Amino acid sequence: MIIKAVKFRRDGFYTQPFSFGGEEGTDKFDKNIRYRGSLQNYLIDTGSEVILVDTGLPAGTPEEIPDENSVAFTGTDICSYMEAFSALGYKPEQVTKILLTHRHADHSGELKSFPNARIYVNADEIGADELKGLTNIVPVTFTDGSYYNFPECQKIANGVYFIKAKGHTNGNSLIIAESDGLFYMLHGDITYIDEALYANKLSVVYDDKAAARQTLDRVRDFVANHPTVYCGTHTPQGYENLEAKRVIDLSNPPETIPVGEIVFKTATGKYVCSICGYVYDPAVGDPKNGIPAGTPFEQLPDDWHCPRCKQSKDKFNKA
Repeated sequence: MIIKAVKFRRDGFYTQPFSFGGEEGTDKFDKNIRYRGSLQNYLIDTGSEVILVDTGLPAGTPEEIPDENSVAFTGTDICSYMEAFSALGYKPEQVTKILLTHRHADHSGELKSFPNARIYVNADEIGADELKGLTNIVPVTFTDGSYYNFPECQKIANGVYFIKAKGHTNGNSLIIAESDGLFYMLHGDITYIDEALYANKLSVVYDDKAAARQTLDRVRDFVANHPTVYCGTHTPQGYENLEAKRVIDLSNPPETIPVGEIVFKTATGKYVCSICGYVYDPAVGDPKNGIPAGTPFEQLPDDWHCPRCKQSKDKFNKA
């Protein structure tokens, strides 16, 4: 089995209140502490199948432009998701299965680009707007019983398991691939950064806080008892762990590498949700929620939320 990272954004960041403040509140943490961010998804080559875990941002999604008040920044483009996928030496028609951790567009953006793949999705997630129009979805109802301390799983292939992990979204899932005595945990947003896993902290982004806590507890229990390589989506630690086959040791967190210089660019007037990739365009507005075309982002009501993932305005960055 070969597992590779599909890397398409780099040099982002996540602040400590965003990454740690889901239970205790953001005011308990230092907004000036930033952790490295990136965007990558994963590919599993079993030898007989090519399986993707998530499919990146949609082509054409603009970069965000952070400022000193940004709580999260997904980073600058390395290339598009499909270009990053192709750079690994594969073709779209080779992909037989896609395992979707959750609906957000930075995980589901290019599902349509793999015509031969069956898309495995937690059955609780299939009504999402991001999945509309797709005819190759396989609703997963987790009929294969427990996987160690996780109560519900579905076996996808030999050594590859799709595991129910509700919390970040109500249909959130994670994937574990077993290879050469190691457990590779490929996840969406159980944590945004590895520091939160070690510190046992929830991010501020979840549909169900109690479920998110239960899932993080299960993840920490699993990695404490099994040699696990923890591969996240939003931190370069995800692919660094993968490439080094670095096993998580909760009692010995690695030293945090500082965030590099943040480059500020000219804004376009559009804003991008750093959680799901939704683009607010003032020229379009948000008519479904009573916001007419021509409304600048700065004039949106304070209680306006992302139409896609329902996060608040402070999760948006300039584009």
